[in-house]
Amino acid sequence: MRPSTQAHSSRLLRWLTLIAAALVLASCASTTLQSTWRDPAYTGTPFKRLFVVGLSARDGTARRVLEDVLVAKLKAGGVDAVPGWQYLADGPMDEAGFGAAVGRSGADGLLMVRLLGVETQTTVWPPMGPRIGWYGVYSGWYAYPDVTQSQIAYVETTIFDTKTRRMIWSGTSETLNPTSVQKDAPAFADVILGALSQNGILAWTAPK
Repeated sequence: MRPSTQAHSSRLLRWLTLIAAALVLASCASTTLQSTWRDPAYTGTPFKRLFVVGLSARDGTARRVLEDVLVAKLKAGGVDAVPGWQYLADGPMDEAGFGAAVGRSGADGLLMVRLLGVETQTTVWPPMGPRIGWYGVYSGWYAYPDVTQSQIAYVETTIFDTKTRRMIWSGTSETLNPTSVQKDAPAFADVILGALSQNGILAWTAPK
């Protein structure tokens, strides 16, 4: 094999190895809070019972799974909660019907989770390694770049006081490389409920 061919094959193998490693790392989903807001005028005590609603126009199963995971996490951390699917119809409801359903639940707080959208991002990195001298820079044009692709799910979470119907808290989060609601919801719940606890909205303690 010619030296130039060997170098080409070596670069190709290295590029494929880096891509495989990047895909493995990208397969791990992680959720981070990007921004939060709390009503500065709210002076109420932490909510004792939450009505949990996951908004999903296309997938009723995903909605019920998300609600169940959040309810389980809340109860495990010391806060009572009920999933919305036990009180709400699968189809659209008017405001009066929705309010009546929340009232029947006996909840003092409404936790609403809404998917804003999913974005795909592609990143192209220049080849790694030293590029010394004018020929080193020139030869870099022939090396393979590192390409990674990732998805980001944007989610808005809101807390309402069921008596006044005022918004008390809201937050926007990003989940990197989401896989499924079943797998990603527990970690998402920990992030959101932890933030609500820190803000005095919930008396929730992360289960060990």
